[in-house]
Amino acid sequence: MIKALRIEAENVTRFHSVEAAPVGPGQVRVSVRHVGLCGSDLNTFKGLNPLVQLPRIPGHEIGGVILEAGEGVSADYAPGRRVIVMPYTNCGQCTSCRKGRVNACRYNKTLGVQQDGGLAEEIVLPAEKLILNDVLPPRHLALVEPLSVGFHAVERGRVARGDRVAVLGCGMIGMGVLIAAVARGADVIAVDLSPEKRALAKQFGAVETIDAGSEDVTARVMAWTGDDGVDVAFEAVGLPATFTQCIDLACFGGRVVYVGYSKAPVTYQTQFFNLKELDIMGSRNAMMQDFLAVVSHLETIGASADALISKVIPFSDAETALPYWDTHRNALKVVIEREV
Repeated sequence: MIKALRIEAENVTRFHSVEAAPVGPGQVRVSVRHVGLCGSDLNTFKGLNPLVQLPRIPGHEIGGVILEAGEGVSADYAPGRRVIVMPYTNCGQCTSCRKGRVNACRYNKTLGVQQDGGLAEEIVLPAEKLILNDVLPPRHLALVEPLSVGFHAVERGRVARGDRVAVLGCGMIGMGVLIAAVARGADVIAVDLSPEKRALAKQFGAVETIDAGSEDVTARVMAWTGDDGVDVAFEAVGLPATFTQCIDLACFGGRVVYVGYSKAPVTYQTQFFNLKELDIMGSRNAMMQDFLAVVSHLETIGASADALISKVIPFSDAETALPYWDTHRNALKVVIEREV
C-alpha cells in the first residue's frame, strides 16, 4: 500500500492508503518527489472542473526518481535516475494523433484530471512518458510541464525576434508564454492584476507591465505599439473579457493564441476577425519538443527559476496545500515536496 492524497469532494482533501500498481512491460515505477499544483487542481478542489469525477488523486506536474523498470525498458531508465513526467495520453488513432499533434489527442486522459494523478508516494507510468534529467535541481523538475504549455503556445503563435507580444495573465502558464517569447527575441508587455506577478514578469524579461485593475489595457498597448497593436496576443486568464480583448489588442495581420479557456460563453464582434485577417488559434498541452526546450532553458538560467516557486509544502502536510492556495491566490506556484 502507498499513501496518496485525494480530493474527496468540494473543498475536501484527505490522505488515503491505495494499492501500489504493478509494473508491467514498458513501464517504470517512479518515486514521486515533487508535485506542482495547477489551476486545474484548484478548480477540481473548488468543484469547478467539469472534466473531473471525484474522488480524484490530483497532480500532473511531477518530478521523481526511478525505483524500478519493467520488461523491455531501456537500461537508461535505471533506479536512481531523476525524471520529468509527461502527463498526457495519446490514442494514436484520432485525427490529431494522425497529424502528429498528439498533445491535442481527442481521447487524452491527463494525470490528475481524467485519471488519478501523481500526488502519491509513487506512480507507475510508461517509460515513453518519462524524460530523464539528472541536471536540474529536483524542485525544478516540477516546473517543466506547466512552462511547456506556455512554450507550446508560443510555438503555435509563431513568435519571432522583433515581434511585439501581449500576455494577458501572468500565472504559471502566462509566465511560460512570457519566458518563451523573450527567449525568441520578442518584446513582451505583460498584463495582470497582481503586483507580485507583474514584478515577476519584469524579472523574467517583460519590457512593460500593465495593472489590469486600474489601467486601460487597450490604450496602454496601443500607446506602446504606436497604435499598431501587437503582433501576437496571448490569453492565459480564461475570462470572456480577456478573450475579446485579445482581438482588440492584435494588429492588422496579427495572431491571437488562446491558452486559457473561458467557462462562460464569449460574445464577439466578429468583423475584426476579417478586417484584421487574424490568425486565431487554440493551444493545448505540450509536445515532447516543448518539454525539451523548457529543460534546456531551465538548465541555462539555473537558480533564477527558484523565483517561480512561491511556496513549498511537505508531502506530510499536503492536505493543507490546496486550501492554502485557495486563500493565497497571488501565489504563482505551490510545490509539494516529498523527502525520503
